Amino acid sequence: MSIKILGISAFYHDSAAAVIEDGEIIAAAQEERFTRKKHDPGFPSNAVKFCLRQSGFSLNELDAVIFYDKPLLKFERLMETYYAFAPGGFRSFVSAVPVWIREKLFLKKLIREELAKTGTGDASASLNNSFTGPRPFEALAKEDASGIKLLFTSHHLSHAASAFFPSPFEEAAILTIDGAGEWATASISHGKGNSLRMLKEMKFPHSAGLLYSAFTYYLGFKVNSGEYKLMGLSPYGDPGSDRVKKYGELIRGEMINIKADGSVYLNQEYFKYATGLTMTDNKKWENLLGLPPRAPETELRQEHCDLALAIQRVTEEIVLKMAATAKKITGSDNLCLAGGVALNCVANGKLLRSGIFKDMWLQPAAGDAGGALGGALAAYHIYFGGARKPVSGADKMRGACLGPEFSDLDIRLAARKHKAVSRHFTDLNELCETTADLLAKGSVVGWFQGRMEWGPRALGNRTILGDARDRDMQKRLNLKIKFREGFRPFAPSVLWESAKEYFNITAPSPYMLLTADVLEKRRNPLPPGYHKAGVREKLYFIRSDIPSVTHLDYSPRLQTVHKDTNPRYWTLIEKFRQKTGCGLLVNTSFNVRGEPIVCTPSDAYACFMRTEMDFLVLGDRLFDKKIQPPWRETKDWKEDYGLD
Repeated sequence: MSIKILGISAFYHDSAAAVIEDGEIIAAAQEERFTRKKHDPGFPSNAVKFCLRQSGFSLNELDAVIFYDKPLLKFERLMETYYAFAPGGFRSFVSAVPVWIREKLFLKKLIREELAKTGTGDASASLNNSFTGPRPFEALAKEDASGIKLLFTSHHLSHAASAFFPSPFEEAAILTIDGAGEWATASISHGKGNSLRMLKEMKFPHSAGLLYSAFTYYLGFKVNSGEYKLMGLSPYGDPGSDRVKKYGELIRGEMINIKADGSVYLNQEYFKYATGLTMTDNKKWENLLGLPPRAPETELRQEHCDLALAIQRVTEEIVLKMAATAKKITGSDNLCLAGGVALNCVANGKLLRSGIFKDMWLQPAAGDAGGALGGALAAYHIYFGGARKPVSGADKMRGACLGPEFSDLDIRLAARKHKAVSRHFTDLNELCETTADLLAKGSVVGWFQGRMEWGPRALGNRTILGDARDRDMQKRLNLKIKFREGFRPFAPSVLWESAKEYFNITAPSPYMLLTADVLEKRRNPLPPGYHKAGVREKLYFIRSDIPSVTHLDYSPRLQTVHKDTNPRYWTLIEKFRQKTGCGLLVNTSFNVRGEPIVCTPSDAYACFMRTEMDFLVLGDRLFDKKIQPPWRETKDWKEDYGLD
């Protein structure tokens, strides 16, 4: 008899569900993709429905449902923290505790009720308009969820399991770093076979993740959403300036103490996240740094960029020291990474290049969404004692393409709904040659194929593409299509076979979680006084012969594309290479600012028509913007998406 397990993460941010059978991943998806609410924290009803539909399992066929953390331990941390900081934090206390008493302390009951609701009506009828046959989001047969075995695992065990069990390693050190779980904010574990042993933890309120989020907040970006903007802003800092050096010294000397093992002690006089409604004590920060907090959406000045660079360097120091400790206490040559900080691809790239470990593997859904998968894998291998099967291919993630997919009939029905006009291709090579030709002529193309990606990165199935050689492509994509800040960089999708022609890369990066430097021979030398120039002047300097994917420090966040994991995407880029001699494309997620990545053909067509994309490829169908019917809406669609 096989063992079937559903994993769930919910009620904080990035809710998700994943289903496995005998340790093999069948499906996984984030709730935001179905509800169209960015970082949706609610119970992942639609993701659960999809996972069960994809697997063919009913609720009562599941051997267990597992939740990704332990709410009672988290409540204990909450109460002890309020007690320790009393009388401070009263406003936060009266806001948070009633919710816990009303809902989260009785999570078993709540989860069973929500699972039962998956069979009592369809919360996603509009999504089903894009489907034929068995609809992944429709109501399931009503079932009694009271008899389901319900398990809970610790937050950092979920992260560690998500990092190790799908990896290609039989044995590895595991490093997890995030804001906070129950008490742990970072952990070091050792995985071997189907066992996972926790060795060392750092505990709240001391947290590298919350430190980074505090600077995200102070620099005017949204916590639990804008951390990647802070990372992207950091190369605009002047690396040799006295101000960057001063900021680093103040952070290390006054705000935090970094220990030799990478653990950190945060001076809580500067932070309010433990019991307050904000992240930082702005007056104390301003007095220390000589820089007031930046209001969201206001101009970015050089001092903001310098502060971003300073905290990025501090974070990299912490990560490298933690990794060295993991190496020391496990003796392993392999490292697995997860937790929100593992999405910091700049730190990841420097860790790989440091040589502390011979090999690294990163969970593509490294944040809280990945806890759903990690919880399910922990239940199978640790609770049920299931053996790990040999890895065929690079890992067990199936290229992270674990979400819904759509047939040509689904696409035709969506097109009919919008009276859309398309050209149908019966030959993949012809489709890819035509699309490559459009890209080579400067067009921006939405590319929608196969199963939706798992995790925050678009990896070639829900992607907007452009020519990386085009010096205006970054500006055009940011301002005319993504409607986002101009400073934000774009990633290259590069054929693995061509990667070393462009980048100083020693290992694959299939999930866009590593940076690698553009080769010296492709760079343009920086002009005199470059680092003293303004943000805008730096942004539009042409730094290489692939300018639209070359960030200010010459280190793009790249995705290597492999024929065995995504043959359609590989074929498209290969056709582009044959036409142009360039084996890479600009790749950005198929969405606009504040919108989750598109899920259905209707989502994709709407995004296509709302923006200045030139062409859209849905499966085997090509849509030309010039011949589509006028796009009309009854309200401003941007009101549906808050600023990220």
